[in-house]
Amino acid sequence: MATVSRTVRTTAPAAPRRSAVLDDAHVGDIRGALGTISVDDFAPRTSLSAKLKTLLAIVGPGLIVMCGDNDAGAFSTYGQAGQDYGTRLLWTLLLLVPVLYVNQEMVLRLGAVTGVGHARLILERFGKFWGAFSVIDLFILNALTIVTEFIGITLAAGYLGVPKLVAVLLAVGVIIAAAFTGSFRRFERIAVAFCAGSLLLIPLFLMVHPSGASMARGFVVPGLPGGSGQLATVMLLIIGIVGTTVAPWQLFFQQSYVIDKRITPRFMRYEKVDLWIGIVVVVLGAAAVMGATAAAFAGTKGVGNFTDSAGIAHGIAAYAGRAAGVVFAVALLDASIIGAFAVSLSSAYAIGDVLGLKHSLHRGFRQAKGFYVVYAALIGGAAAIVMIPRAPLGLMTIGVQVLAGVLLPSATVFLLLLCNDRAVLGPWVNGRATNLFTSGVVAVLVTLSVVLTASVLFPAITGRQITQIVLVCAAASALAGAWTLARARRALGGVPVDRTGRDNWRMPPLAMLSKPVLSTGRKLGLTALRVYLAIAMILVIVKIVQVAIGH
Repeated sequence: MATVSRTVRTTAPAAPRRSAVLDDAHVGDIRGALGTISVDDFAPRTSLSAKLKTLLAIVGPGLIVMCGDNDAGAFSTYGQAGQDYGTRLLWTLLLLVPVLYVNQEMVLRLGAVTGVGHARLILERFGKFWGAFSVIDLFILNALTIVTEFIGITLAAGYLGVPKLVAVLLAVGVIIAAAFTGSFRRFERIAVAFCAGSLLLIPLFLMVHPSGASMARGFVVPGLPGGSGQLATVMLLIIGIVGTTVAPWQLFFQQSYVIDKRITPRFMRYEKVDLWIGIVVVVLGAAAVMGATAAAFAGTKGVGNFTDSAGIAHGIAAYAGRAAGVVFAVALLDASIIGAFAVSLSSAYAIGDVLGLKHSLHRGFRQAKGFYVVYAALIGGAAAIVMIPRAPLGLMTIGVQVLAGVLLPSATVFLLLLCNDRAVLGPWVNGRATNLFTSGVVAVLVTLSVVLTASVLFPAITGRQITQIVLVCAAASALAGAWTLARARRALGGVPVDRTGRDNWRMPPLAMLSKPVLSTGRKLGLTALRVYLAIAMILVIVKIVQVAIGH
């Protein structure tokens, strides 16, 4: 274990500002799975050894959130893409890399600088109305997502020959016990050990050995397979890939976990490296699942007839041998447990932040009962639901990922607004490039949901009509973006952001911040987005029911 505490201290920041940290357990030494950094250690990291020890102590938030991203829902979604369409949707993974980084970089910046969770910041800066919407959306979607994690656990266990009830009870015990240790370090060590299990996808890929040429073509040649009449189904899957790769829970989890780990702005560069490590792991894992599944089902009757992850395990075993099927099932089990850890903590942190409960893994159960009760209740409830007989488990998993993709634009809009709030981030507010890129991401996400909506309403829609929809959405987005930027410049009066001394800048207590005023235009925009997304969610459910009936 790396310990980065020195006997020699450099001068600490003079007259440090009061911070907005809501739980005093979030202040103190960084005690990570792989190292410790003393709270009063301000020594410069000049040698390679010192930098490596610091990185080892910081590693955790980015790695865990990204490995949690490749959860049971991801296995199912990527597996369906590979089984039904081969490697022709691999290009979506490359496009999502910058989206993953920019979104998660913004929330780690919010966490390190503010010391306040994502849900609480939305509540404080946008009011109870919008805060309630965000927390309710998160809680419902997270509860459904945890159900999908237990679906993954039961499917993997079933393939391995473990009875369903035994598998669920053992998983509940492991997931709850890991968080109830009362030690942040112990939890993170357990979580990082499960993250290492994600590497099982590398030998799986080598065992199945899909075509390198096919993989390369899938990455660099975008396309919408399926043809006219099937575009709605393809768009449903693409939005599912977006929703499982860039899910709303990740924003809430990483911000709160960075705070709980006690990471401050001066370690921002190390946390960004941690994030990149996680992104590399998640993209390689996603590509491995999609490529292995594509190779296993190519030319078989299984193409276009996805059922669930257990079906994928059997298909891989039939193609590459029983050992490959076992590796896939064990990797799925591992991924499901990581996902359950992260998604449950995301909800527990958010509820604790909003209700003012003690909410830290540094605290034991007696010190933070509400926090742990929420965590355990989510796990127990999901475990009970998954035991319901004859539930359409595979379809339920895909449906949750699609709903996550549909809700993502709303979460990203609030994230963008917070990262442009100078009272909140001071010298750490977004630059112009980040704002332009994130605005483009929101536009693309909304465009995808519009295409999905049109595909559901008009099943015979053609590729040309989809192109026309995309062009109209792009024009509308450009006009909206130009108007928003013009208003932002007028509001700021052209005052540049002073970024000097930002390594020691923390957001003041929330009570000291002036309340922002939402303009009429912004309120109308947020309301229109909310209404549209509600309609899109209803249509997604309609499409999922149609697919279920069709099967």
